[in-house]
Amino acid sequence: MFHPKIILKFLSVLLLFNGGFMSLILPLAIKDEDGTALGIGAAVILHLILGIFLLWLNKDADGKELRKRDGFLVVTLGWVMMSVFGCLPYLFTGTIPDVTNAFFETISGFTTTGASILDDIESMPRSILLWRSLTQWIGGMGIIVLAVAILPILGIGSVQLFSAEAPGLKPDKIKPRIADTAKRLWFLYMALTVSEVILLWLGDMNLFDAINHSLTTLSTGGFSTKQASIAHWDSAYIHYVITGFMFLGGTNFILIYWLTHLKFKKLIENEEFRFYGGLVLVFSIVVSIALYLKGDLSGEESFRTSLFQVVSIVSTTGYATADYTLWGSGLTMFFFLLLFSGGSAGSTAGGVKMVRHLILFKNSGAELKRQLHSNAIIPIRIDGKAIPMEMTSSVLAFMMLYIVLFALGSILLAAMGVDFDTAIGAVATSLGNVGPGINEVSPSYSFNFLPAAAKWELGFLMLVGRLELFTVLMLFNPYYWRKN
Repeated sequence: MFHPKIILKFLSVLLLFNGGFMSLILPLAIKDEDGTALGIGAAVILHLILGIFLLWLNKDADGKELRKRDGFLVVTLGWVMMSVFGCLPYLFTGTIPDVTNAFFETISGFTTTGASILDDIESMPRSILLWRSLTQWIGGMGIIVLAVAILPILGIGSVQLFSAEAPGLKPDKIKPRIADTAKRLWFLYMALTVSEVILLWLGDMNLFDAINHSLTTLSTGGFSTKQASIAHWDSAYIHYVITGFMFLGGTNFILIYWLTHLKFKKLIENEEFRFYGGLVLVFSIVVSIALYLKGDLSGEESFRTSLFQVVSIVSTTGYATADYTLWGSGLTMFFFLLLFSGGSAGSTAGGVKMVRHLILFKNSGAELKRQLHSNAIIPIRIDGKAIPMEMTSSVLAFMMLYIVLFALGSILLAAMGVDFDTAIGAVATSLGNVGPGINEVSPSYSFNFLPAAAKWELGFLMLVGRLELFTVLMLFNPYYWRKN
C-alpha cells in the first residue's frame, strides 16, 4: 500500500529546494542584464507557488508511515520531477528552446553525467551557465541526501529515502542517525567546494569560472563554461588542482570526513580506496608512457595529461584537457573500457563502483579455488570482514543488469541510425554518468546531432545509472505494484 499524500509532501519539498537554488542565479541575471531575468524569475515563482500549494495540501501527512516501497517511488519521481522543472530556465529564457534538448541538458546535469547538447557554450548567458553548474552540484551529493537532513523537521522519515537512493552496498555512517550523517556530509561537500573555488581563483581562472568548475568538479559532473573544457586553460597548476578534486569526488565521502579529522588509518585500511587509488596510478603511468613514446609531449606533460584523463573518466567527471580518441585505436579502446569503472561507493561518482569490481574479482578467485576444493567454504572478505552471500548475489545481479542495459541500449540507438562506435560510446557514458564517449560523442563533440528519440533514451539511462539500476527498474516489476 502506497502513501500518496506523503509522496506528494516530499515532492513539494523538492520543488521548494529546486526553486530556492534557482533563485540564486536571479541576481546574476539582473546584474548582467542579459535578458534572462524575467524567464528565470517566472520559473522561480512557479516552483514556489506549486511547492507551497502541494505542501499545504498534504500538511497533515505523517512521514513516519513512509516505507521502503514508497522510498523507491519517491526517489525516482523526485529525480524526474527535478529534471522536468529544472528545464524551465532554459525554456523560459529561450536559451535552449527545444524541450528535448532542454530536458537532456537538465537530466545530464542532475545525474552528474555531463553530456551536453551545447555547441557554443561561451555564447550562453552567465546566469544559465551557473544554473547548469548548480544542477550538477545539487545532484552530486544527491537531492535525497540533502533532503534527509531537512525532512525530519517536517515529520518525513529519512532512512527509507537514503537506502532507496543508494541501494545495494550499504555505506558506513559517521553518526547513528542518518540525518546527522547527511548534514555532516553536506557541510563537508560545501567546505571542499569553497576550498576549490579559492584554489582555482588563485590560478588563472576568474571568480565566475572558478565557482562553476568547483560546483561541477567535486560533484563529478564535468560541465564547463568553455567549449574546450579544461583544455581552455594551459596551466599545469589548474590541471593538477582539478585532478585532485576529481579524485576526491570519486572517493568515499565518509573516508574524506575521517581524513579531515586526521584519522589516516581509516583511509589506509580501506581496501576499496587502495584499489581505486592503485588503479588510477597504474593506468595513468601506462597511458603516460604511451604518450611519451609518441614523442609529442615532455615527461611531465605526458604524465599530467594522462593522469587528468584517467582520473576524469574513472571518477566519472568527464572533463578533458585532450581528446583521447586522437591517441590511436589502442588508447581509445582503453578509455572506452574505463567508462565501465566508476569511483568508490559513497562518493559522488557514477558508474559500476570500485567495490563491486573488487567483489567480482575476489569472487572469481574464490570460485577457482572452489573448483579444486568443492567442499571448502571460502568467504570473500573486504577490509578483513567476510561479506554475506546476499551482497555477492546483489553485485552479480547488478553486473548482469548493467551489461543487459548496455547491450539493449546500444542496439536501440543503432536502430535509430547512429553508427555502432558512437552508439556503444553514448550508451556506456550515459549509463556510467561519465559524459564523453568515443567517435562522434568523444570529448571534441556534443550530443546535439543525435535524433530526439536517442536523447530521451540516453536521458533514461542516465537516470537508471545515477540511481544504481535497482531503484528505477524496481518500478517496472509487476510484483512491486501488488498489494501486500
